[in-house]
Amino acid sequence: MCGIVGYVGKRQAQPVLVNCLKRLEYRGYDSCGIALLGKNLEIYKDAMRIESLEKSLRPNSSHTGIGHTRWATHGKPSQKNAHPHTDCTGKIAVVHNGVIENFLQLREQLTKEGHVFSSDTDTEVIPHLIEKYYQGNLEQAVSRAIVDITGSYAFVAMHVDWRGLVVARNESPLILGIGDKEFIVASDVPAVLDYTDRVIYLEDGDIGVITENALKCTSNGKQVERAEHRIPWSMEEAQKAGHEHFMIKEIHEQPRVIRNTYKGYISALEPVVNLGISKNADISDILIIACGTSYYASLVGKHVIQSLSQIPVRVEIASEFNYSDTVLGKTWVIAVTQSGETADSLRALKKAKESGCRTLVITNVVGSTATRIADETLYITAGPEICVAATKSFIAQLTMLYLLALAWSSAGVRSRASLITELRQLPNKVQELLDREEQITEQAKYLARYENAFFVGRGINFPIALEGALKLKEISYIHAEGYPAGELKHGPFALLTPETPVVALTARDNTYDTLLANIKEIKARESPVIAVAQEGDDEIEKYVDFLIRVPRVEPVFSPVVNAVALQLLAYYTARERGCPIDTPRNLAKSVTVE
Repeated sequence: MCGIVGYVGKRQAQPVLVNCLKRLEYRGYDSCGIALLGKNLEIYKDAMRIESLEKSLRPNSSHTGIGHTRWATHGKPSQKNAHPHTDCTGKIAVVHNGVIENFLQLREQLTKEGHVFSSDTDTEVIPHLIEKYYQGNLEQAVSRAIVDITGSYAFVAMHVDWRGLVVARNESPLILGIGDKEFIVASDVPAVLDYTDRVIYLEDGDIGVITENALKCTSNGKQVERAEHRIPWSMEEAQKAGHEHFMIKEIHEQPRVIRNTYKGYISALEPVVNLGISKNADISDILIIACGTSYYASLVGKHVIQSLSQIPVRVEIASEFNYSDTVLGKTWVIAVTQSGETADSLRALKKAKESGCRTLVITNVVGSTATRIADETLYITAGPEICVAATKSFIAQLTMLYLLALAWSSAGVRSRASLITELRQLPNKVQELLDREEQITEQAKYLARYENAFFVGRGINFPIALEGALKLKEISYIHAEGYPAGELKHGPFALLTPETPVVALTARDNTYDTLLANIKEIKARESPVIAVAQEGDDEIEKYVDFLIRVPRVEPVFSPVVNAVALQLLAYYTARERGCPIDTPRNLAKSVTVE
């Protein structure tokens, strides 16, 4: 969840660390800090954003340093709990992402040995353990310290008597950016793009020793070589490009993202989708595991894959699957994760592998941990997504799940050809909606007055109701819940009042007439209704208060245009309320702790 950086090289470290941390703020932003290596450690940290910390920094010519931007797990945001953390001597500094599960036992033992702690964090045990084992070699001290640690970690350590940095990783992401006589340690790719597109992904159990001219990786005491990867993203893709927020920029990138996702998979000569992944005759069913927004995309995927392929599909939240007694036989397990580093999804993938299941990951990040665990990988090629609230990665995930369903479709050639043609038209349909987003700003101004809202849908659009509610609550702080439209009468009706607006998603499919009946029931309770309906649907105008029109598409693809409409609704509602859209409170982009 937190963002960590480290720098060794020819540049002055301080501006590099600050710049890298700004690129990682989506991972956490309740406090931050840097430490610079010299005759002594020079440390700046506090419960503030990086741009505020930057104003307090004094000029420093050090070429080595570490930095951190925090999402609190242990201890409230404060100066004492901000990273970097140091040992008793003040010679060792550490920044850490992850959770040390046995930190209480370690802290108790170290206190008995004379160590004095000054924070409430689990991280602080790391520099004290390193101090305990340090005998002139930082690498050896780190190697001994991690033996004592139970939990997840990616950390960077430095010592005033050691020229360079030592890093270690276990179940938390850590990359090494390789430049010209310089190395950058980071939690994620956007941090290094200003300096290099060459990265190494460390594996669990790896220790890296970094100096200005050399990099060495070891695992279990033996030197190892880790493959170098070229990042396909540009720094321009991680900029706002004139938009007020990253979220609206990323919403507007979605037509291109859809094209990029299906490009290369759809034959130009015949109505065929070829993903390079074949069905296995031994597969009895499919289990999709995911978290958050990826889970809602997976629920849509379930509808489409089952409908087109006739293969039974179930979807489970990864964090629940990990503690369940789910029986896995000849099940194909598909993990959907934007970052490829989501802790619960990684654990679920490992569980599936241990059960002997064939595994596939759908992800956005080349070389991420999930790609190294799964048997096969499909990349959604959404590019860097900076806003904490997922938009373009969600639409890309939907696109890939549609491709998966079409690749395995048991429908006739003409039917499949028609669906593929419609899929190719989706970028244009989404662009049509974006070209007239002003219509949604008016509905957003209305919705921004309220503190509670419901989102309802049926069939393939019920997951979009869940996603729409999530987007609204994430960035506007309006309490919102998504429901199947037929379930409101089983309890939630008690909350319907003139102060409880309901957003209803419609599609001209077999659920349409029943959904209209549900809307009438809602209106009978005097709740205002905002309907998302396709162009040409005149019937629905009779029953609702406000309309958001979306382009007409085949009903199976209605989740795509409906989702984009709800993204815009959430964005403009949050903007109307003056919320920090890209960095909503208490949240972080990549959930790397359980």
